[in-house]
Amino acid sequence: MLENILQSTEFSIFIRVLMAVLLGFAVGLEREMTNKYAGLRTNILVCVGACVFTILSVYGFPTFANGDNVLIDHATGIRDTSRVAAQVVTGIGFIGGGTVLRHGATIFGITTAATLWMAASIGMACGTGMFLLALIATVLTVLVLISVRFFEKNVLIKSTKNLRRLKINLTCGNEFSNTIYDFIVDKYPNLHEISKKQSKQDENLTKINVIIDINDRKPLQSTYKMFQKIEGVESVSIQEYNEV
Repeated sequence: MLENILQSTEFSIFIRVLMAVLLGFAVGLEREMTNKYAGLRTNILVCVGACVFTILSVYGFPTFANGDNVLIDHATGIRDTSRVAAQVVTGIGFIGGGTVLRHGATIFGITTAATLWMAASIGMACGTGMFLLALIATVLTVLVLISVRFFEKNVLIKSTKNLRRLKINLTCGNEFSNTIYDFIVDKYPNLHEISKKQSKQDENLTKINVIIDINDRKPLQSTYKMFQKIEGVESVSIQEYNEV
């Protein structure tokens, strides 16, 4: 009885879908932990959806055997199990395209879109029962996402991918404003914008607004600490700046 269950088509389909859930979870977990737009639920659903479509492509259409014991389609006389599965490759592009966002000259989400594409391929591998291929693809995908990000942050520190645009708003005493202004101009060659005006709340204070590009492992923290040490700075606020 148990042997019949294990060899049944229904049990095989259940295992394939279950594997798609688990492997989709593994890929989605990395995306979720890094706060990406497509996280656990999206990657799991993409992986399982690709698996189900592949299973439908293999099992979901009526066939019969001709004289040579070859399974063929009633309507066309040809049974092509790739018909439905092939459309997954095209269809996943619409979901992936929805994760790509643009802020000014910077584009976000391409890696997430590629990850969804990989999740779909893993689901298709599960749908055909190629579990070893699906497992290898999952492990390599997660390793690439983790290791390359670590490599970029710790080895390729000066890479343009680590370039961050910051908006700095600081308040200083009037007697220090010129010195601080000149310091900022000399310190940051990638200066996009700088302005200086007297504070409306206190005539003894000057406000300086700056937009700069900086390459650093922790741009916000390091820049904030640096400005805190400058004599005459009363207050400073720093945030990442994205032009829309």
